[in-house]
Amino acid sequence: MQRLLTIAKFVLLGCLTLALLGFWIGYQSDIPAETLKAKYAPAPSQFMAVEGLEVHYRDEGTPRADSLPLVLIHGTGASLHTWDGWVAELRDDFRLIRLDMPAYGLTGPNATNDYNLEYYARFLHKFLQQLNVQKCYLAGNSLGGAIAWRFALLYPETTQKLILIDAGGYTMSGKTKSTSVPLAFRIARMPALKNVVKYVTPRFIAENSLKNVYFDDSKVTPELIDRYWQMTLREGNRAAFLARMNPRPERQDDSWQQIKTIQAPTLIQWGQHDGLITLDVAKRFQADLPHDTLIVYPNAGHVPMEEIPQQTAHDAKRFLREKP
Repeated sequence: MQRLLTIAKFVLLGCLTLALLGFWIGYQSDIPAETLKAKYAPAPSQFMAVEGLEVHYRDEGTPRADSLPLVLIHGTGASLHTWDGWVAELRDDFRLIRLDMPAYGLTGPNATNDYNLEYYARFLHKFLQQLNVQKCYLAGNSLGGAIAWRFALLYPETTQKLILIDAGGYTMSGKTKSTSVPLAFRIARMPALKNVVKYVTPRFIAENSLKNVYFDDSKVTPELIDRYWQMTLREGNRAAFLARMNPRPERQDDSWQQIKTIQAPTLIQWGQHDGLITLDVAKRFQADLPHDTLIVYPNAGHVPMEEIPQQTAHDAKRFLREKP
């Protein structure tokens, strides 16, 4: 018995040593916002105060006389840079407005650490009001797609057309349950490990998560990994990410039940190989929305506007040019 106790002590000591070593190796301090601005916010980046936050945004493009602004909303863990490919394709036809939403990118966390869909939709409305945008098209990916349709429910008079790209928002279970979830998401939902994410965020977690949402891993470049990783390390963003992944029980949103009432013409774009928000969810949007078109991309995962920007932007342009 004594020998077993001795062995158990050595095993426990070894485990603690390995845990401490892993913490030491993986520990990453926050990166000050000003440091990241120097790298990721050159012109045409601007900053505007909205509800106590300095919102990082870009307002660019040469709109045609008959077009409305196209507002681009990124997903969880991303930033306005996820739309670079679309901007390159569409800048000669539209005024393009994109921003880092609260909790992400260079905008950073809000004071309440509360990030439900209604908050995001109302925040976006205030942002657009300050830019004097009265009517617009909205395109959103993942969380950004959920924000877009939630915005359309709250502000139908502002929303002229919707583009939902691998959009979230439905309660996911049964056929619509995720089949593959990024490592960062899984860790953030583990009670025993989630708070470690605020301090231990090695670069390989960003790499793993990106390869999870891309179909073609060869497109996950070192530069792309660095940007996602460093934006995650922006001061306050890791704690905000945990708050997003673990919402307060009273903040559970059931507004998806109103999706059927959205009247704005909608284009649904979906990567066939999306394991995070599967194609069954796209089919649910198609069944619920009264005025929609679904395009499925066999060469893309969860972020087709980033992975195959030319193809998806071309389809978006054609949809936005169609007369109602």
